[in-house]
Amino acid sequence: MVSRLQSIRNPLRVLTALFLAFVLVGCQTGGGPIAIGGPRVSGQSVDVAMLLPLSGAGGDALLARSLESAARLAAADVAGSATIEITVYDTAGDAATAAARAQEAVSAGADVIVGPLRSDATAAVGVAVANSNVSVLSFSNNTGVAGGNVLIMGYTFANTADRIVSFAARRGQSNIVLVHASNLAGQVARDAVRGAAARSGATISATIPYEFSQVGVVNVVPQVTEAVRNNSASAVLLTSDSAGALPLFAQLLPENGLDTGTVQLMGLTRWDIPPATLQFSGLQGGWFTLPDSGAAAQFNARYAAANGGQPHALAGLGYDAIRAVSQAAGSGRLSAGDFVSAGQVDGAGGAFRFLSNGTIERALAVAQIVDQQVSVIDPAPRRLGGAGF
Repeated sequence: MVSRLQSIRNPLRVLTALFLAFVLVGCQTGGGPIAIGGPRVSGQSVDVAMLLPLSGAGGDALLARSLESAARLAAADVAGSATIEITVYDTAGDAATAAARAQEAVSAGADVIVGPLRSDATAAVGVAVANSNVSVLSFSNNTGVAGGNVLIMGYTFANTADRIVSFAARRGQSNIVLVHASNLAGQVARDAVRGAAARSGATISATIPYEFSQVGVVNVVPQVTEAVRNNSASAVLLTSDSAGALPLFAQLLPENGLDTGTVQLMGLTRWDIPPATLQFSGLQGGWFTLPDSGAAAQFNARYAAANGGQPHALAGLGYDAIRAVSQAAGSGRLSAGDFVSAGQVDGAGGAFRFLSNGTIERALAVAQIVDQQVSVIDPAPRRLGGAGF
C-alpha cells in the first residue's frame, strides 16, 4: 500500500487513496512465457473461482464486494453465449490464504481463477496452481507477476506511459523531465516512461528521483525547475498520484517558477480521482490518461441500476475479467495462451487485450484539465491495432 504525503497548507484534506490501481508490491515471479493448453471447458458452462478479500482490512472489503457485483453483471451480460458460474473465495487479504483458497478452488473443479487483488497474493496463487494449468486473471497491475499461468487485469504504468508519452511526442512536447519517487512504484514508473520514450522518439532530458516524504518533495522542486530551464524541456511528467506527492507538486512547482503555460505538465496516474484533484491551480492545463469515457459511463449506469449505488473506481476490472473469460471460452480452453489469442475484448472502460507476456493493453483517452473540469483531447481508440496504439 502506498503511504500518503501530507501536503503543506493542507489544500484539500478530502484527498484520499480511493484509486488503488497502483498497488505495486515487491513480489515478483519473473514474467516468463505464458502457459498454453489449459484444461478443456466442459460444454458451455465455465466455473469461475473469484478470489477476493471479503474480510480484508481498510477499504479492501468494500472493493471486493464491488468487484463481485461487477463480475456478476458481466456474467448476466454473456449468458446467451456461455453460462458463467461464479464461486467467491475469501482471501482475507492474505497471500498464504489466497494460495490455499486457490488450491481449494482447483480441487473443486474451477476452470479459471479471477483475482486475487494484490501482487503478493497473485504471486502466491500463481505458484500454488501452476501445475494445474488453471489460468489466473489477477486484478493487480504489477507486470512483475505476469507470465506462466498468470495474466494481469490492472492499468499498468507501461500501458499508460506509452499512451501519454507517444501523444506528447506527436504534439511536439517530446523533451521531457521525468520526476519519480525513490521507491518501488516510482522505479517501475521510471522504467515504463523510459521505455515509452524510446518507442515514441521522445527524449527524457532529465530524470529526477525524490524521497517519498513531504521534505523530499520540497527539496526536489528546485531541481525540477532547474532541469527544465537547463534542458529547455517542453514537458514535466509526474508519476505520483493524488494520495501521494501530486498535491505538493501542483502547489510548489508554480510557486518555484515553473510556467505551466509554456511547460506541459503530464501525469502517469488518474488526475480526476478523487474529483477534488481537478481544483488544483497548478494542474490546470495538465494532461493525463483515463479509460474510454463513453464505455465507463455506460458501465457505471448499468452497475448503479443493478446494485443501487455507484461502483468502486476499480470495479470495472471484475466486469472485464468475466467478459474476457466468456470470449476465451469460445476456443474450448482457458489457458493463458487462449486469452491472448482471443484478441480484443470490449470492457467496462473500453477495449483491452492481453499480450503474449501476460500483461494487458488497454485503450486509453488523453484528457486535459480545463477550468477544473475533465476535457478529453484525444479519445480512446475503439480498436487496438498492430502491436499498440
